Amino acid sequence: MTSRAIDQAHRFVVSEAVVARELDGEMVLLDLDSGTYFGLDRVGTRMWQILVDGASADDIVDRLFAEYDVPRETLQHDVLRLLEQLRAKGLVMPADGPR
Repeated sequence: MTSRAIDQAHRFVVSEAVVARELDGEMVLLDLDSGTYFGLDRVGTRMWQILVDGASADDIVDRLFAEYDVPRETLQHDVLRLLEQLRAKGLVMPADGPR
């Protein structure tokens, strides 16, 4: 994985080795290759749901901004940070290939 910043226009796909299940409104991700679990809170779960629909980082921010009473800049920062964490752990990758 590289440490390049995520562009807001990037779209992501879920790694084939990832299994995701929602439990009590929160998402649990399991990387079958490493056996590592990754948990998402309710907002992270909502972001994951939008991401798997094929939305770009910008689209995710737009949709969350419409759903939550949070400053847009805060959402943008948090979405990009979570996408970077998911990418660094190999749970998602850019739809157009590795960066």
